[in-house]
Formats: sequence, structure tokens, C-alpha cells
Amino acid sequence: MKDYIEERAVEIANYIIENGATVRQTAKQFRISKSTVHKDVTERLLQINPSLAREARKVLDMNKSERHIRGGMATREKYLHQHG
Repeated sequence: MKDYIEERAVEIANYIIENGATVRQTAKQFRISKSTVHKDVTERLLQINPSLAREARKVLDMNKSERHIRGGMATREKYLHQHG
């Protein structure tokens, strides 16, 4: 069982890095919870492959810093279509 979790953590990190994916997108892709994605990248992967963990973390941190912008754009789109 432990091997499966370690493999998943590496796969998740690679997916995030290759696709610039958010925690939510990654969770949906792997059919796991957002908290599992987060735990795999921030805790489990740090034990297995620290450099990969850092790379994935950079992408997630960037996505987090841009989140408010994406949210605002989505809200704007919603209202443009409703009242347009």
C-alpha cells in the first residue's frame, strides 16, 4: 500500500508541474480529495523526492497567488452573460 501512495505522490507532482494544474484540477484528475493532493505534495513527496516537491510547490503557490484574479474574472464573465 505504501508503494502505491508514494507512486501517486510522484504522479501528482509531475501532473501539477507539466500542466500548471491547481489542487482542484489535480484532485479531479486523480479522483481524490483536495486535501489528499495537498498532503501528497507537501508532506509525503518531501520525504520521497524533495526537489520534485519544491517544483510542484512552486506551481501550487503561483496558482494560489493568482486565484483571486481568476475568481474575479469568472464572476465578471458570469455577469456579462447574464446581463448581456
